[in-house]
Amino acid sequence: MTHTPDITRPPKDLIEALREIGAATVAGTLGHMGFRNPHMVGPVAQNHGKSIVGPALTLQFMPQRPDLFNEGEYADPETQLHRHVLYHAQEGDVVVVDARGDMSSGVFGDMMSTYFKGRGGAGIVIDGCMRDRPNVEKLDLPLWLRGWTPNYHVQTNIYPNAVNVPIACGGVTVIPGDIIVADDDGVVVLPVAMAPKVIEESQKHHEWEEFSRVKLMEGGPLQRYYPLHPSATDEYEAWQKAHPKS
Repeated sequence: MTHTPDITRPPKDLIEALREIGAATVAGTLGHMGFRNPHMVGPVAQNHGKSIVGPALTLQFMPQRPDLFNEGEYADPETQLHRHVLYHAQEGDVVVVDARGDMSSGVFGDMMSTYFKGRGGAGIVIDGCMRDRPNVEKLDLPLWLRGWTPNYHVQTNIYPNAVNVPIACGGVTVIPGDIIVADDDGVVVLPVAMAPKVIEESQKHHEWEEFSRVKLMEGGPLQRYYPLHPSATDEYEAWQKAHPKS
């Protein structure tokens, strides 16, 4: 029987705190902390308006070699490791797939996606493609992909090689259990150890940005309100007192 490792999931309070912080704010905050490019290039939102935050289950594909891989999709389904990453799925998990940017292999389709959603999966990110678009779209499962193809996952150039190992997806290293933050801006990878500081800094940014947005809409000077100039601190603090958070 094939064995694949599970992940260590981050504390739920970190996940909940990040739900109100968009991918752009997380990416910008990480940038100021020295993580220059946490954004995956390639996978884009397939159902606009969706956002997810959750730990990464990872799946790695490699170029096919006949001496290392025998298709056997239906002869012995359990040799297909793309199934095994889904076996680990818990509520709120995100499957992240290094499909090598391949545009001719559909990593998952209708049935696999249905199973994943049934287990409470939050969303799927693939540096590559999926298949069965008409049926998958009915699931309303948040997806970030390069595109779609009618081919199944090992029909052409790649095969699933490993589950819950470090991968590169969209040019970003993803360690199993990393926090994925994704919305219409794209997919950002947040290391768990950096999450508390990112939350703290992002919340500060979000609060003064809300004030700045109001002032800019009123025609206020950009130089004073974005970024918030020290000379506007007293005005901001007065605004905070007048608009306490519930």
